[in-house]
Amino acid sequence: MVALSAQEQQPDLPAGTYRNPIIHADYSDPDVVRVGDDFYLTASSFNAAPGLPILHSRDLVNWRLINHALPRQVPLDTFARPQHGNGVWAPAIRYHDGYFYIYWGDPDFGIYMVRTQDPAGRWEDPVLVQAARGWIDPCPLWDEDGKAYLVHAFAGSRAGLKSVIVVHEMSPDGTHLLDDGVLVFDGHAHHGTIEGTKFHKSNGYYYILAPAGGVATGWQTVLRSRSVFGPYEEQVVLHQGDTDVNGPHQGAWVELANGDDWFIHFQEKQPYGRIVHLQPARWEADWLRIGVDRNRDGIGEPVAEYTVPATAHPARSVTPLATDDEFNQPRLALQWQWHANPKAEWAFPTAMGFLRLNPVINGDWRNLWEAPNLLLTKLPSESFTATTKLAFSPHHDGEQSGLIVMGRDYAYLTVEQHKGEPRLKFVHCPGAENGAAERIMATAALEGQEVFLRLSMAPGGLTQFAYSSDGQSFRTLGPPFQAREGKWIGAKMGLFANRPRHENDGGYFDYDWFRVTP
Repeated sequence: MVALSAQEQQPDLPAGTYRNPIIHADYSDPDVVRVGDDFYLTASSFNAAPGLPILHSRDLVNWRLINHALPRQVPLDTFARPQHGNGVWAPAIRYHDGYFYIYWGDPDFGIYMVRTQDPAGRWEDPVLVQAARGWIDPCPLWDEDGKAYLVHAFAGSRAGLKSVIVVHEMSPDGTHLLDDGVLVFDGHAHHGTIEGTKFHKSNGYYYILAPAGGVATGWQTVLRSRSVFGPYEEQVVLHQGDTDVNGPHQGAWVELANGDDWFIHFQEKQPYGRIVHLQPARWEADWLRIGVDRNRDGIGEPVAEYTVPATAHPARSVTPLATDDEFNQPRLALQWQWHANPKAEWAFPTAMGFLRLNPVINGDWRNLWEAPNLLLTKLPSESFTATTKLAFSPHHDGEQSGLIVMGRDYAYLTVEQHKGEPRLKFVHCPGAENGAAERIMATAALEGQEVFLRLSMAPGGLTQFAYSSDGQSFRTLGPPFQAREGKWIGAKMGLFANRPRHENDGGYFDYDWFRVTP
């Protein structure tokens, strides 16, 4: 789920220009491949299911979420419970011999691959290319002679080493490695925490694009060599410079059909996560240069505005990615993701105009940080309002369902049956990741069987919850809540339902729609 594009938020832009970020939502570690006139983007999805989002564009500026390549996280049993910060790290998407491939590193299990001939269709089941611990950020390269290679980095938290890059020869079908790897670059001296590797070949050189220096403060490095196994030269080609775009790095070099070059990367913007920028690029003396060197220090800086790419279908209008769901289809809209691999009985989409949530037993949860059945979506912009209509039918005390903003801290507004009667409850949980207890901050009586729940977020993430009986006049409940990022991700918002114990014929909660407005 993505914000209104920058142009729509800034109508004063001259025609034929765009403004960064192009996606003000948490699509971390983006990678892009062009096939003909079409561009496909994937990004880290960590523990969320479905994972590996697939976005499509024809102009590099406007994007549409069309699929997920990973319906369930693997191993299935491990990801049946929330695995905050684990799962899909820094995928690479490539097109080879009629197939789209995505490789990613799971820091606890190894390097995986999925493939398909239709990015909007079914992707094949994941293949474990290499079982390993701490091997991350892989990217394949198929050479002209038919040989295949894989580059990757290391997560120090698991592998016990980092800031180095290794290249392997890989089977031509991309399913397994043929050797133990060759160390091709050591970044300890000048490029600490070098990672996020992307492999390319151009004009007789092998290139490894790799960010270094850390997510919030780092820069983009380019390595090049005439030999796949090095030695590699290095240059820093993009950094923050005098701009307000911190840590501009980790992303995709894209060459247009006309030979123009572009670079898509993220910027960490808490609590919104890692939002997506588009930079002009060019080649100079066989080095890729990114951004514009306005302060003349020899390194590119991110642009705030620029001329739109000269694609076959240049951007003429702005169409924001979907944020709403009317719940009129027998499937959830693509922007929704679960906190863990879902069970079918958690929620039933219908073609009857509602989504039914069934409350899940709390079990041994200390708080909702450990709840698998959170149905969440990304924050869509700096400021917005999200509203949902709920018809509630709780049968037993303690059954509840409502609207939540989830992160390392969280808050929610819920309908709960209490002493045989429904009530509204606003709850705050600071320090959720550390097992802190929830705090009930406010309650209100309810009449009838329907209520409208709303959250309004201001720039910076300050959020106010409110409710209404008619959908027109809203009353706030509880103090404002400061949204906070999750582990490696931005805060998310969405729906949930839970209960304290098993009961025969439990209650249920029917959501009529979910709508977002600027």
